[in-house]
Amino acid sequence: MIYKLGLDVGSTTAKIAVLDTNGTLVYNAYRRHNTKVTEVACTFFDEIKAKLGNCRVSAMVTGSAGMGISEAARIPFVQEVVAASRLIFEKYPSVRTLVDLGGEDSKMIFFHPDRQPDIRMNGNCAGGTGAFIDQMAMLLNIPIEELSKHIEPAYTIYAIASRCGVFAKTDVQNLISREVPKSDIAASVFHAVAMQTMNTLARACDVAPKVMFCGGPFSFLPLLKDFFLKAMNLLPRDVVDADHPEIVSAHGAALMEASRLEVDVDDLRRRVATERVAVTPRKNALPVLFASDAERERWLQYEKEVELVKKVPVAAYDGSCCYVGMDSGSTTTKIAIIGENKELVYAYYAHNNGNPLYAVKHGLQGFADELEAAGKKNIKVAGSAVTGYGEDLIRAAFGIDHGVVETIAHYTAAHYLNPDLSFVLDIGGQDMKAIFIKNGEISRVELNEACSSGCGSFVETFGKSLGYSAPEFAALACTAVHPCDLGTRCTVFMNSKVKQSLRENATTADIAAGLSYSVIKNCLFKVLKFNDLQELGDNIVVQGGAFKNASIQRALEVVTGKRVTCSKIPELMGAYGAALIAMNGKV
Repeated sequence: MIYKLGLDVGSTTAKIAVLDTNGTLVYNAYRRHNTKVTEVACTFFDEIKAKLGNCRVSAMVTGSAGMGISEAARIPFVQEVVAASRLIFEKYPSVRTLVDLGGEDSKMIFFHPDRQPDIRMNGNCAGGTGAFIDQMAMLLNIPIEELSKHIEPAYTIYAIASRCGVFAKTDVQNLISREVPKSDIAASVFHAVAMQTMNTLARACDVAPKVMFCGGPFSFLPLLKDFFLKAMNLLPRDVVDADHPEIVSAHGAALMEASRLEVDVDDLRRRVATERVAVTPRKNALPVLFASDAERERWLQYEKEVELVKKVPVAAYDGSCCYVGMDSGSTTTKIAIIGENKELVYAYYAHNNGNPLYAVKHGLQGFADELEAAGKKNIKVAGSAVTGYGEDLIRAAFGIDHGVVETIAHYTAAHYLNPDLSFVLDIGGQDMKAIFIKNGEISRVELNEACSSGCGSFVETFGKSLGYSAPEFAALACTAVHPCDLGTRCTVFMNSKVKQSLRENATTADIAAGLSYSVIKNCLFKVLKFNDLQELGDNIVVQGGAFKNASIQRALEVVTGKRVTCSKIPELMGAYGAALIAMNGKV
């Protein structure tokens, strides 16, 4: 028996369908590949062999990231919309509208009895797709598969900018800070996805029943379909459910009658596992972050040993007073408490979770608890200052002595690290600040606007989507052999570059390093619009949580050709600068 096999490799997931000679589905699977496309595909083949033996298969590949496997392993390729249409024609002829939502792409196909189907696909923007929903679930701290469970029957819809996860974060964070129930926010996200899809893909075309919904988001978030039906003004009876909506394109690829590759499962596995690895390195790869393992180890050791801000535990501090600095950001709260010699006695960093007052209270209580445990309750707070998004709120609530503009707080901290500084770059989770220094004074300040593609959450979110923590992703980037040139476009647009890199056999390390370069290049050339990097001068200080990622710091050094100064507490430097101002008694 020769089985028909369809492999669908999308931007975030891989799907497979195997049919017997009667067209019966005998094996299927759906998994996130986290850029490990080859490994996941080989796992599928191993499972097929375990179930069916080393059988003969007639194979075809589809999917937005499947072209790489097709080219490398010489397996015929079919476009995923064509594959999905094949399944509809053969098994679900009553369907007039197909809505397919993937990880980073969305499609609507309008079938007509008297002419060719009308196919609509999103472009480079992944707003309103599975990746968008992933980002919103992460922001709500809800596992993606449980998002539907949080939506209650009586919900309120709030406006969310669904065109891009970057813009939507601001709307969602605002709702969280207003203590809007998570059920309402989750419902608003689903509503935004439905409206984004309809507005971009269904223009000038009526949605006629019957309708079929397919793709991972519809398969694993059942309530999402209800929001689409409401947007389409349709009822549940107007829907035709696929047997396996998550693998529609893979199933369609298995049904295609075009020329296919006929091999046994072992040979198919060998082709994908070995010949994909043999693809030649990319010609447009960026310079490596480190020329050798020895150079990397020397650099990391130097950064580990240099202590720019002295730290003294509360129990070992022998001063009689201290100074409190706070940085109340839009998403996080930072507290730095310093002693009489500017040593860091206590540090606190936490997400606000929509309640900055509680975050500050909890942080200060932690300091009080450490003082009590050390028997040093007599240490007095001699001064305090606050900066950041929540400056006015925190100052009023806690009676803080000084309110400080963020630029001044960061400049003060940077000047302490390097009195000769010429340029300060602060990259936070969603914003960035660039401060130019001339003759010891601030001469110019640049801030990013709506786009956060050059910010810390950009890389962190991408790393999490691939299954890595921020430290793991940073360490991986430092080992890259051929860093990808992903450009300086936003997170959503850059996904197409990542897919192209996967097609060219990029490793996860190469992608991680490419993202680090993108953060720096976005900042220098897109936001700051530099023509001459000499404007930065020779004394560059970097701050912000993004620079806890060593690969981003190193990428800046490679791009500028200069060694930069970074403390071991880059995420706390705004608060540390505020504490220094509290010590001086003036802004």
